[in-house]
Amino acid sequence: MREIIFYRADSERCPIEDFLDFLSAKQSQKVLWVLRLIEELEFVPSQYLKKLVNSDDIWEVRVNLGNNTFRLLGFFDNDSLIVLTNGFAKKTQKTTPFQEIYLAEQRKKDYLSRKLNDE
Repeated sequence: MREIIFYRADSERCPIEDFLDFLSAKQSQKVLWVLRLIEELEFVPSQYLKKLVNSDDIWEVRVNLGNNTFRLLGFFDNDSLIVLTNGFAKKTQKTTPFQEIYLAEQRKKDYLSRKLNDE
């Protein structure tokens, strides 16, 4: 069983909550359904969760609803804890935008450095 948490900046701002607020009720409901699936399934199909190549161990949660495609990026803090850092609507079939991956990597560094300082 996995646990998913949302990254919070020092300012206590939560980018994932902000992203979910941006979505319609139906869209956010589908995103939350996929997140529950990831938490509960032992083996998650790659259509829902996939490791991104050429990244600092960043993973992508994939959500499709009709013609809409949403992605949430994050990382594993340990084998069972996923920290989601940012989300975006994907407009094309092209690869995940570099700036989104870079943002996830920066938030991962911030999260891990703050965690280390708290210990």
